[in-house]
Amino acid sequence: MKQILLLNPENVSEAEAATYPIREAARAIVVDDEGKIALLHVTKKNYYKLPGGGLDAGEDQAVALQRECMEEIGCEVDVLGEVGSIIEYRKIFTLKQISYCYFAKVKGQKGNPNFTGDEVTDGFELVWFSYEDAMRALVECEATDFEGSGYIVPRDIALLKEAKSHF
Repeated sequence: MKQILLLNPENVSEAEAATYPIREAARAIVVDDEGKIALLHVTKKNYYKLPGGGLDAGEDQAVALQRECMEEIGCEVDVLGEVGSIIEYRKIFTLKQISYCYFAKVKGQKGNPNFTGDEVTDGFELVWFSYEDAMRALVECEATDFEGSGYIVPRDIALLKEAKSHF
């Protein structure tokens, strides 16, 4: 998968990053029949993000992506193609994260998310936006925590920009 970006806002050296454990994640730009994109509004931290999350031990990317989409947006999806990957050197968590992002379409009926306890605490809400409104929501939000402002929002803006040709 083509690497789109290396996020390193804490200026981690390559030598230090090489000592970090790796966390792999699968993410998706999911569109519905109206061409709207699923975003998660993290209301308590004032930012938006694409659906997705970490791979469980031994879990395949495709399986993780389906699981995360069911949990976070309540939908089965058809994966249409790759968008790209983003590597994040997260000094705040002593972690190297690799996010693999795909372009996907809702398959069947939309359901309801099944958020984790932490997601409920963070005030997750599912919203569906046009491409332009999704990009505006990401660009204009002012995340109240460093994980959101330094990593999640810039990562997801880069992924949406990369996928623009699909809209």
